[in-house]
Amino acid sequence: MQVDAIDRVIKNAITVMEESKYQIFEICESSRSEREALSKELQSVIEEVSLTIEQVDKLELAYKRARIRLTEVSRDFHKFTEEDIRISYEAATSMQLQLTIANEKETHLKQRRDDLQKRIKNVDKQVERAETLVSQMNVVLEYLTGDLNQVTRILESAKNRQLIGLKIILAQEDERKRIAREIHDGLAQSMANVVLRTEITQRMLNREEYESVKAELHDLKAQVRGGLEEVRKIIFNLRPMALDDLGLIPTLRKFVQDFEDKTKIRIKFELVGRENRLPSGMEVAIYRLVQEAFSNVFKHANASYVSLELTFQAKMVKIYIQDNGQGFDVRTVESKMNKGVNFGMIGMRERVELLEGRLDIDSEKGSGTKISMLIPIGPPEEGRTEQPGQS
Repeated sequence: MQVDAIDRVIKNAITVMEESKYQIFEICESSRSEREALSKELQSVIEEVSLTIEQVDKLELAYKRARIRLTEVSRDFHKFTEEDIRISYEAATSMQLQLTIANEKETHLKQRRDDLQKRIKNVDKQVERAETLVSQMNVVLEYLTGDLNQVTRILESAKNRQLIGLKIILAQEDERKRIAREIHDGLAQSMANVVLRTEITQRMLNREEYESVKAELHDLKAQVRGGLEEVRKIIFNLRPMALDDLGLIPTLRKFVQDFEDKTKIRIKFELVGRENRLPSGMEVAIYRLVQEAFSNVFKHANASYVSLELTFQAKMVKIYIQDNGQGFDVRTVESKMNKGVNFGMIGMRERVELLEGRLDIDSEKGSGTKISMLIPIGPPEEGRTEQPGQS
């Protein structure tokens, strides 16, 4: 009877989540349509702003000439008739009016452009939140729709608990891939478009009286390009593509080299045993563990040397990291971990436990730190060869 009651609860939960998922999907599609319409309008406004700027430049030049003409006519009144003075005055007044209208139009268009950009940004955030919810609900539904007895047997099996951990890690990494792809297709492309627009504006303002504006635009272009490089670094940190293409060891070598160049901390990386391609989720987990350990060394250890030893055994992968930093009291740190304070160590321990592994920390103040992680090797993924460099 208890199993039947649990089954009814699960079925009701599945029904509610399926309905909610489709509602969220409809919201997501509606937001995408709205974004497409806003993007088209934004492009139209940007083009109109460019044309208006050109018109303002021409009107400013025409108004300047009209003022000069009016000055000449007014100064040599004995040479020109009152009709000439009237015509010059009306021409200058007309140009001034047109210039004022054009300037107001330019200001309005720029405000409209900025508003559209803010609305597009808000819609992008809404779409991202909706996609995240749908992804999370799909993961939950995948487990809820399974047979209850099968779920019980899975939870009772240590080996299958490891597979559940790998699935969770894979779901996290799939989300990282999606974010990296969106940043590449969205923000990076937008920044590249800004660089192009500044170059166009720079050519439009290529006159002597605009030298200071040109210099400022040049600086802006350099700043945007720097931001573009930073976005590309973020993309790599979210998902190192070398993991899929080359495997764990080449990716770790690249990470260690970059870390050494950035922090000036001397690194020694040693591989023991023969490298085999592991399941994708396990390779990602090991990479993140090493990444988190090195991050802790950089932030807290004040070390000048770090060694990383990765050992491949038949049924086990061993990760050994040692630094010559200031060390710490292990009991104090572990008590903080139990209270949820030290998030770096908590993240490492959770990842190791998901893989049914073991994490040992040996450290004393003034004697550096040693971290040892033992991770059992699970079955390879389907369709994944065990040769290095293949994915």
